[in-house]
Amino acid sequence: MRTAQDLIAQANSGFTTLDIPAPYVESALEALETWLIDDAFAAYRPQLEHLIDTQAWDFLLDAFYQVIPFGTGGRRGLVGIGPNRINPWTIQSSAQGHAQYLLKEFGEDARRRGIVLTYDVRIFTQQAPYSADLPNPIMNLDCRQLAEAAAVVYAANGIRVFLYEDVRSTPQLSFTIRHLNAVSGDMFSASHNLPTDNGKKVYDQYGGQLIPPHDQILVDEVTQQVTAIKTMDFDAACDQGLVHMIGADLDQAYQDTVTVLSLSDARDIKIVYAPLHGTGLTSVYPILNKLGFDVTLDPHTENLSGAFENVTFNIPNPEVQQSFDTTLPVARETSADLIISTDPDADRVGVMLDHHGTWEFLSGNEIGILLTHYGIEKMKAAGRLENGGMVIKTDVTTSLIATIAEAQGASCIGDLLVGFKYIGAEMNQLEADDKMAGFVLGTEESHGFLMGNYARDKDAAAAAIWIAEHAAELKQNGQTLLDQLNHIYATYGYCHNYLTEIRLLGAKGMEQIQSIMDHLRQASISGFGDFVVENRVDRWEGPPQPHLSRTDTSSRNVLIFHLAAPPETRSLRVTVRPSGTEPKVKMYIEIMGLPCEAAQLAAARERIEAVGDKIEKQIMQYCYNILGVDFPERGFLLFWQLPLDTKMRYFEIEEDITALKAVDDPAARQKALDELLQFLGANPVQKIDRAFAARYDKGVLEYLELN
Repeated sequence: MRTAQDLIAQANSGFTTLDIPAPYVESALEALETWLIDDAFAAYRPQLEHLIDTQAWDFLLDAFYQVIPFGTGGRRGLVGIGPNRINPWTIQSSAQGHAQYLLKEFGEDARRRGIVLTYDVRIFTQQAPYSADLPNPIMNLDCRQLAEAAAVVYAANGIRVFLYEDVRSTPQLSFTIRHLNAVSGDMFSASHNLPTDNGKKVYDQYGGQLIPPHDQILVDEVTQQVTAIKTMDFDAACDQGLVHMIGADLDQAYQDTVTVLSLSDARDIKIVYAPLHGTGLTSVYPILNKLGFDVTLDPHTENLSGAFENVTFNIPNPEVQQSFDTTLPVARETSADLIISTDPDADRVGVMLDHHGTWEFLSGNEIGILLTHYGIEKMKAAGRLENGGMVIKTDVTTSLIATIAEAQGASCIGDLLVGFKYIGAEMNQLEADDKMAGFVLGTEESHGFLMGNYARDKDAAAAAIWIAEHAAELKQNGQTLLDQLNHIYATYGYCHNYLTEIRLLGAKGMEQIQSIMDHLRQASISGFGDFVVENRVDRWEGPPQPHLSRTDTSSRNVLIFHLAAPPETRSLRVTVRPSGTEPKVKMYIEIMGLPCEAAQLAAARERIEAVGDKIEKQIMQYCYNILGVDFPERGFLLFWQLPLDTKMRYFEIEEDITALKAVDDPAARQKALDELLQFLGANPVQKIDRAFAARYDKGVLEYLELN
C-alpha cells in the first residue's frame, strides 16, 4: 500500500503542470495530506487514490485548495470529495459552528426554542471523474442525508431540532421558524443550480438570512472557532426528544396563511403548473387548488427528482426561458392561458402566457412590474394601505417599479444591496415600527417576490396567487398580462432590463473575477466602446463607513456606471458585481425610456433593446480584454450561462464538428458528435447551435445530416 507521502509527492508533481499560483498549490497539498492521513476521512481515500492515479489534477486542486466558503447565506457548491466541496464533513462543520454561534447569541433559549431544518430534492449521482468500482461516500448523497447529518450536530450540542418529515419549500421554512418561534433554520438545497450542486442556507429567528454584521459573526465562528465536531446517533436524538419530526400540521398553517393574501375572486383562468421536479408540489400546487384555480400539473416535471431530467440543460431555473420547453406542449394541448413554474426550493416563480395565440415569457422584472401595479391598486381600492403603501426592492431590480409606486402615491425603498435578506431586514424594521399594514410587496429581479408578514424570504406561492388572479381579471376583458404590461410601459416609459454574466471557474476564475473588479474600480474609464461614462458609483463608498464587516464589504462589491443616455431615453446604467453564490461576474443593464402612445411602443421597444444588445457586447468585450481573451463575436450566440473556458473550448473544436461530415455511418457520426460535445453537459447542441449556424448557415444537426 502506498503511503500518504508517496501520494502527496505524486500530486505535487501533477499540480506543477497547472497554470495556477503557488499559494493555491501549497494549500491544496496541505489539505489533501490531511484527508489522506486523518482517520475521519478514511472512507474517501480509495477515491482520492483513484483521482491521483488518473491524474485528475485540475479537479483535485479545485477540490482541495480551500475550504468551501461559508458565505453570508451559508454554503453552496459542487458535491464531492474535499474541503472545497459539499459533503457530510463540510455540512457538519458548518452546523457545529452555527450551533456554537446560536449558543453564544441565545444561551439556553437556543436549546429551548430550537432550530428548523428543511430540505429539497437534490441527490448526487455524477460518476466521473470518480471510479464506479470503488466505494464512494458521496454517491447518492441527498438533501435528507445532509439535513440529518446537521441534525445530529445540533442535537449533540443540546439544541432542539424540528425536522420536516419530507421535502418542503424554502418559504415554508421561513414561515415555520416564525410560527414555532425557533431561533434559526437551515434549508438544504442549491436552489436552481445544476444537479451536481448542493448546500445549505442559514436563517435567523425572524425567518430571513443574516445581514451584516451578524453574518460575519457566524462566518467567523464557522471558519475559525470549530475545533471539534460533536455528533450523536440520529435515532438516539429522536428518542431523547432532541429531534422532533414535523409535517402536516405546519403545512396546513402555512397554506392557510398564504391563501389569505388573495386580492380577487377572479378564477376563470386555465393554468399549467410546472414544479420543475421540486418542492412547489407542497406549496404552490395545493395553495392554487385550495383557492379554486383550474390547475393542470405538468406531467413531465411533476415527479420529485434531483436529476431535473425533463428540464432543458438540467437547469431548473424559471429565469431561464428554456426551462419551459417541456411544459409548453402541455399548455398548448390543454388550451391553457398561463404557465407558472418554480425552482426546486419553490422560492422563485416563472411565468409564460398565451398572448392572443403566441406564448410569451416574462422576466423577473416584468413580473415585478405587474405585481407592484396590481398590488397597489387592489390594496388601495380595498382601503388596506396606510400612507399609500410601501414597496421594497433591490437596487438592480428595475427602476420602473419605483416610478410606478411613486406615481400611485406609494413609497419605495429601492436602493438595497442584492439579496432578499436586505428586503427581509427592511420588513423587520417596518414590523418593529408597527407599519407592516402598509406593506405591498418585496421584489427582486431574479424572480423573487413576497407579500404579507408570514415570512422573510421570497415565496413563489404568494406570487403565483397574484399572477393567476390578475390574469383571470384581465381575461374577463379579453386582455392578457402582456397587454397590461404594455399599457404600463406606454404610461411610464419602456424600461429594458437585461442580465448577462461572465462565468469563471476554479482558483484561476477567482483571480480573474478579482482582476475585472479591480480594473473597473481603479481605472479611469471614459467609456465602453461607443458609450460615454458620465459617472461611476462605488458601493464601497458612502455610508456606513467603516463597513460593518468583511461580509458587508463583500456585499457592497458593486459598481454602477451611469452612461450618457441615447436619444429618446432618460437613463442608461450598467451595474457590475461578483455573484455571492456562483463563480461569475454579473452585469445588469438598464435603459429607461420615455412615456409614449400605445401605437409607438413597439418601435420604442425595438430601438431601446438594440441599444441594450450593443452595450452588452461592448462592456463584455471590455472585460474580456482585461482578461486578455480574444472573444469571437459569435460567442454572444452561445448559451449565456456557459463558463468562459467552455465557450472558448467550443471554438477550438468547431472545425472538428464539421469534419464529422466525412463519417459515412450516421450512427457513428452521431456517436462521435456526442463524444465531442460531452464537455457541454445536457442538451449540448442547443447550447451552441446559434453560434454554429451563424458561420455555417445551418444548425449542427442539419449540417451533419442527423436531423
